[in-house]
Amino acid sequence: MLDNLQAVGIRARLRPIERAAFIKGYAEKTYKNIIQAGPGAFGNAATRLEAQIVKGGVFVYGNYPDLDALYQQQAVELNHQKREAIPHKMQQIVYERTIYAPIWQLAFINGVGPRVGKSAFGLIAGSPTPRPTRTSR
Repeated sequence: MLDNLQAVGIRARLRPIERAAFIKGYAEKTYKNIIQAGPGAFGNAATRLEAQIVKGGVFVYGNYPDLDALYQQQAVELNHQKREAIPHKMQQIVYERTIYAPIWQLAFINGVGPRVGKSAFGLIAGSPTPRPTRTSR
């Protein structure tokens, strides 16, 4: 990651931290500048947006008032279709403003041999695994 940032002119320093200390510092918002972290939120899009984008969220360091307003709007919207459209709009804004930058892609060691009739890799668009990561019941 540091080499890639340096290649585009961003100077950064690696500061390894023990996991518990990192999570404490992240939640207390003591880190500045670039932070490499996983998503840290589970659930639907609104839950993830609340934790990572909306003011007061566990992993929010700064906020955008328009995104905060959209989140509050979806929280009280009773029409299912309108409510569903608002997080999509918020996600598009996050993408357009480049609020987050993906810096790594999951890599798994996989093998396909004669006992496998057909490989399932690539059947789920955008998925790094040959199976759904979440099952519905």
